[in-house]
Amino acid sequence: QVQLVESGGGLVQAGGSLRLSCAASGRTFSVDGMAWWRQAPGKEREFVAGISWSGRTTYYADSVKGRFTISRDNAKNTVYLQMNSLKPHDTAVYYCATGGGLSGAGYHLGSSYDYWGQGTQVTVSS
Repeated sequence: QVQLVESGGGLVQAGGSLRLSCAASGRTFSVDGMAWWRQAPGKEREFVAGISWSGRTTYYADSVKGRFTISRDNAKNTVYLQMNSLKPHDTAVYYCATGGGLSGAGYHLGSSYDYWGQGTQVTVSS
């Protein structure tokens, strides 16, 4: 079992920044890929960013490329999402997720993940 706990969400004005954190516990953290997803009201959950177990490979949704950066610290069992130049349409509940065997296109599929956090709310005002 893996437990994921997100933090760092909040209310920010458009153009501002936030840094989300996801602390993992349970099974060995460093061997699994990790990702951030988000779900806005009335919309389906969508992939935001993913990172390989080593941290050397990252994946981003087109809508956040150049603005968001995913990183991880395996010594702290934590993955981060630095969000800059935030826009109102970034408003959503943000979830971190992990699963065994994540690779390539699999990061973009919700069914690839075994564990999800409870989510943290990000609200961007215009």
